Amino acid sequence: MKCGRCGRKLRRVHRSFLERLRYLAIYECRDCEIEECLPRPYQYHFDTEARCPKCGATRLRRLKRRDKIEKMQSGLVNLWKRVRGGKLLYCRFCRLQFYDRRPVAPKEVEPAEQECDAPSS
Repeated sequence: MKCGRCGRKLRRVHRSFLERLRYLAIYECRDCEIEECLPRPYQYHFDTEARCPKCGATRLRRLKRRDKIEKMQSGLVNLWKRVRGGKLLYCRFCRLQFYDRRPVAPKEVEPAEQECDAPSS
């Protein structure tokens, strides 16, 4: 992985017990000392905007009807979101269709800096 600010290589940081429950990994830039965190996939369901349940991408596309060729997300969570009035969304990166009620993220010009809200140990 590379740093979003300076472009240098990131190194992995040891996580505490609580950080292990919340993040897959934490990386730190040696020059900028900025931490970048990779969240666990279950946290994608608690965000304010729709995310792909497989890869976590926010650049999604709405579909009017299901595409029979592309894969559809299976499971109780997807069924529950469909019953609750979720719209059909499509992730172009992992080619997955799924339902979600949250709004789709607006297109960003520049990627925002992502910092951990947990203190490093």
